[in-house]
Amino acid sequence: MRPYHIAIIPDGNRRWSKKKGITVTDGYEKGIEKIGDLLKWCKAEKIHMLSMWGFSTENFERDKEEISKLFEIFDSKLLSAVRRGGYDKYKVRIRFFGRRQLFPESIQKKMGELERRTAIFDGYFLNLFLAYGGKQEIVDAVNAAISSGKRQITEDEFQKLLYTAEIPNPDLIIRTSGEMRMSGFLPWQGAYSEFYFSQKLWPEFSHAELKKAIAEYTKRKRRYGK
Repeated sequence: MRPYHIAIIPDGNRRWSKKKGITVTDGYEKGIEKIGDLLKWCKAEKIHMLSMWGFSTENFERDKEEISKLFEIFDSKLLSAVRRGGYDKYKVRIRFFGRRQLFPESIQKKMGELERRTAIFDGYFLNLFLAYGGKQEIVDAVNAAISSGKRQITEDEFQKLLYTAEIPNPDLIIRTSGEMRMSGFLPWQGAYSEFYFSQKLWPEFSHAELKKAIAEYTKRKRRYGK
């Protein structure tokens, strides 16, 4: 059975930049452009939901100049990248998850614009996790439960308080660059996801590598702890 929802940790932009002898900014631009390619590949492979981790809450601790450059890229390239992926042609609904209030207002407005413009689509989905951290998401959910006056809560009730309450958990999580850890990405939602660790740096990730990950997934038998 093929996965419905694939989530990706696109790691390796900075290492790829160093390898190519280009600036980190140019490497991030290439990484963001790759989102458009991935949308097309997922459509070709009949993957209906794609989630991308674009920026973690921990990333805010990086060099201020690097963060500023990255914000500029988000502001100028994010919209064009998803357009390149044919979100309007393929009727892709786009949603953002995370503490978006940490981004500059101009970026927040573009996020809202994309969400409003694509809210009518229900065939394909792109979820972008920006200013996202798994621990922070759980803390936010706990605080929401406390604020509502709850003293006890079930798993189903807790899941409804997560940022991702309206979307299914990922079937397959892919991390690029050879690192074999989740780094806090979707700790609750990924409890029973299958994992594929690619040796490719994110800008090198290809359609062929995506096919390999899907083929590996189809060989596995999901037991959900049973």
